[in-house]
Amino acid sequence: MNTAKVPAYIKSVYISLLIIIIIFFMVMAKPILVPLVISGYIAMLLTSSCNWLERRKVPRSVSAAICLLIFIFVISGLILFIYTQVKGFVNDLGGDLYDRVNDFVIEANAWFDKHIGVDLGMRNGFEIKKAVEMVQTDEAPPTQILWSTISMLGDIILLPVYVFFLLIYRDHLAVFVAKVFKKSDSDELLEKLTSIRKIVYAYISGAGKVMLILAIANTAVLFALGIEHAIFFGVLAGILNIIPYLGPWIGVTLPLLFSLITKDSFFYPAAILVSFTFIQMLEGAFLTPKITGSNVNLNALITFLGLLIGGAIWGVVGMIIIIPSIAILKKLFEMHEDTMPYAYLFGEEDNNWFKKRTRKKRKKQETVTDEEAPGA
Repeated sequence: MNTAKVPAYIKSVYISLLIIIIIFFMVMAKPILVPLVISGYIAMLLTSSCNWLERRKVPRSVSAAICLLIFIFVISGLILFIYTQVKGFVNDLGGDLYDRVNDFVIEANAWFDKHIGVDLGMRNGFEIKKAVEMVQTDEAPPTQILWSTISMLGDIILLPVYVFFLLIYRDHLAVFVAKVFKKSDSDELLEKLTSIRKIVYAYISGAGKVMLILAIANTAVLFALGIEHAIFFGVLAGILNIIPYLGPWIGVTLPLLFSLITKDSFFYPAAILVSFTFIQMLEGAFLTPKITGSNVNLNALITFLGLLIGGAIWGVVGMIIIIPSIAILKKLFEMHEDTMPYAYLFGEEDNNWFKKRTRKKRKKQETVTDEEAPGA
């Protein structure tokens, strides 16, 4: 029986509509999907440790609980460390630092008014109340604030529950996927699912190692320059590196502005800019390729668009988890011949494609010439 072949442009339309439907579903189901997706990535990160324990005859439920408790302990320690650093910075901000910020703002306002003719509206200094009023939306009723707080706490509590169940039923979910795609080879399909998990694991663990190295390097530079709150700014810059392109710029801007306010020489902000830029160059050229590897092989255009879409859909959380999500989508596109062009669209540019095409064309012309030569 002959089956009608679907034209390529119809397939492209179907796939594009599918992507639009997925994005629409992500927007509408944000309260449910955000904690579920984060839990899925955490479960993928902990799966290797669970497998290690299970190979040593530890029951699955016990191994999942152990890995989850260790993960919660580590994250709690990191949050406590960040809290102490932020608290110290805020306490300093309420003292002499606030006066120095005011003096800097008054001088900047006077310079802009004199040289550019623009009044920033801060002749009397930086008024926190006025700044809050500028960015604050209409006051929400107490019931809405209470409901938002309860909802956020509920998501935080449900997060480890999701992770625990995903770790326990990971094989069950894999068998479900194999049954859905029963026409495909089961072993090959399970191998591809494992490769997807390894991609996420490599990205998250690699990003964590890179952030730690950058935090240490940034803090060392700030300590060497004598910048106050060096640990706070160094660790913050390292954490912000998880947001491609945008995060590193925010990470260098904050200590740069702080040095402009607290130091009397332009040497310090210039040294911070040069040092952080050099560290980022080393990170992009050596650290990330060496640690993370080529598993998350996305081009800059798709990464940038992904950040915009992720931020528009899920906010800052979306900007963080969009990169491994696109990497998974790229891997899924590589599974079928019809979707391979989309996988290429997400990946790095093939500079040899046009050279290969030129060689094939030249070889074809030479073949035609050789065939015509005997009859000439």
